[in-house]
Amino acid sequence: MASALLSQPHVADVGTAAGDAFAAPPTLEEAPLEELQELESLCMRCGDNGTTRLLLTRIPHFREIVLMAFECPHCHERNSEVQFAGRLEPRGVTLTLRVPENDREALNRQVVKADHATVRIPELEFEIPEQAQRGTLTTVEGLLTRAAEDLRALQAERRDADPTMAAALDTFLGQLDAAAEGRRAFTVVLDDPTGNSFIENPHAPRPDPQLTQHYYTRSVEQNVQIGAMAEEALPDRGPAPGSGPEADGTAGERTGGGGAAAGAYVPAGTRYVPGMAPHGAVGATRMQAAIAEGSSEAVAQALFKYAAPEEVMVFPATCGACGAACETRMYVTTIPYFKEVIVMASTCDTCGYKNSELKPGGAIPARGRRSTLQVTCAADLSRDVIKSDSAAVAVPEAELELAPGTLGGKVTTVEGLLTAISEKLASLHSFSLGDSAQQVQRSAWQTFEARLRGLLALERPWTLILEDPLANSFIAPATDDPANDPQLVHEEFERSAEQDEELGLTQMDTRAADVAYAAQDQQAAATDGTAEARTQRHVSNEPSRPEG
Repeated sequence: MASALLSQPHVADVGTAAGDAFAAPPTLEEAPLEELQELESLCMRCGDNGTTRLLLTRIPHFREIVLMAFECPHCHERNSEVQFAGRLEPRGVTLTLRVPENDREALNRQVVKADHATVRIPELEFEIPEQAQRGTLTTVEGLLTRAAEDLRALQAERRDADPTMAAALDTFLGQLDAAAEGRRAFTVVLDDPTGNSFIENPHAPRPDPQLTQHYYTRSVEQNVQIGAMAEEALPDRGPAPGSGPEADGTAGERTGGGGAAAGAYVPAGTRYVPGMAPHGAVGATRMQAAIAEGSSEAVAQALFKYAAPEEVMVFPATCGACGAACETRMYVTTIPYFKEVIVMASTCDTCGYKNSELKPGGAIPARGRRSTLQVTCAADLSRDVIKSDSAAVAVPEAELELAPGTLGGKVTTVEGLLTAISEKLASLHSFSLGDSAQQVQRSAWQTFEARLRGLLALERPWTLILEDPLANSFIAPATDDPANDPQLVHEEFERSAEQDEELGLTQMDTRAADVAYAAQDQQAAATDGTAEARTQRHVSNEPSRPEG
């Protein structure tokens, strides 16, 4: 990719050169990154030609980027920009950094602001839109300083046109300067739907007490905004589910039929046909029949408990990647020694996107659960692990603590979980191995990586702790009875008020549901009493039969 960019001695059109460069197949690793590509381009200030320098490089463990710098020898205009050469991330990200007063280290944190990212300072009610400071590699102080410089650029004209507005802006600029110089505390909120923005964590690989990250799924409008899909390609969702002729089964099939709804999108398994078995029930029924024929009653009942579900529900959904109509399949099953879970899988025929999730079923437990596993041999690395969204992970031997929400929900093994943690931390803390990283940070990260490799190689025993306030995480036991596994310990604990608040349990109002359930119970009790009374009357009215 970069070799084509660096092989051309001179071109006149920046767009053509960039297009030819990124259409080439070689990878970034094959390019001599110390070379530059110089292009002659138009200066937008004086109208003469200046020079644009392009460098295709990468931020270690982060993203591939294109550094562009323009300079005009006639009017001395200079400009620099960063554009991302890699792919869009699957989810957007919101980074929140708390900057205390007189904290120079926080102000010197490096920041990557992508093209579509916005920066907000809630304390000042100030926002840097995506059109401003596009593709910037700077620091927290640099973001605020450049924003102040852009606002001061036309202050002289404002004082002549609107002195009141200019005076109010001077007051605001004083507050912005105080934040940039560290004379007041503030919060930086960096929101990027492409997921390509970044704020440095100087404590890597340990958690940052001042920095929080939140990943979210992009909306259809955001996909259009960042260019992930064309506006005219937005799907026509049509009427709401359950309405129209398809609701009563009168619509024609997708092919043929000649009805008004011919050709309409109808996911498989969503239309009820009288006499037809539910989707997925035929295979499960035959499997259970085969089990019953070849096994004893006790073995058959044990296998039935963990058998495949009798029904796979299929319902229409919207693809999270391209926004087109797709299908989501869902079924309920039971994991041995754990609990009932809901398995969901989505596939998009339009863009090929696939996604699978494992959701806990049943009620919310009254207490949390802490699972502690002593890893001593290779068999322990192969144990199955279910890590939910709400679970925190800790490995005391590596001084590793993962906050709830990191990695999301995963179904993996002990080895796979540790490998995923290493890869995720390396992508999050991208400045720890770069040219700008201090030697202390680089040494800390290298030491942490060596510890993780030692744990995977079983150089010494180590401990894996999963703490889940919702008790939705699981480590598979090595014995038939989990109580007989000496290396695995399960403990229950009371959730704190902060955990209940974070999980939304304190705001959960179930009074309406409780009243509805109570009414159903009363109605069921009344129905059962009426049926029992009828049975008794029927028995008492029967004539007695003579004996013999």
